[in-house]
Amino acid sequence: MMGHRRIWVDADACPVVIKNILFKAAQRVGIFLTLVANQQMYIPRSKWITLIQVVPGFDEADNEIVNRVCPDDIVITSDIPLAAKVLEKRGHALNPRGELYSKDTIRGVLLMRDFKETLRSSGIETGGPPALTQKNRNIFAANLDKLLLKTICS
Repeated sequence: MMGHRRIWVDADACPVVIKNILFKAAQRVGIFLTLVANQQMYIPRSKWITLIQVVPGFDEADNEIVNRVCPDDIVITSDIPLAAKVLEKRGHALNPRGELYSKDTIRGVLLMRDFKETLRSSGIETGGPPALTQKNRNIFAANLDKLLLKTICS
């Protein structure tokens, strides 16, 4: 078992295919995986996997994760402000598309997010994210494995 390190999942927006990769990884390496969501959802029966259901509301799941995350924990989220808070607490933040956020890149990612938000609020359509591809899944799995290896070895 890997110390007290955990994987936290901002689960409401996490694609099922990514959750399945996470379920297998938790079982394979013996790391606790906690999904945090506003709603009930399927999780496999496992001593390694749990679900925390928070009350519905804006940022409730994010706040729960930020309150519980510890240094070197891994957080799976596409929420950029949540990723920034996780990095501040010395955790690791990984996007379901495989993008690993870092202290060096998070500011630029936040600025781009804010810029797109400004465009949307002024009526300019920026479009949603493209569909999750097999390449995204492969990059996610590879970066997850790198993080797990780093947490096992440290």
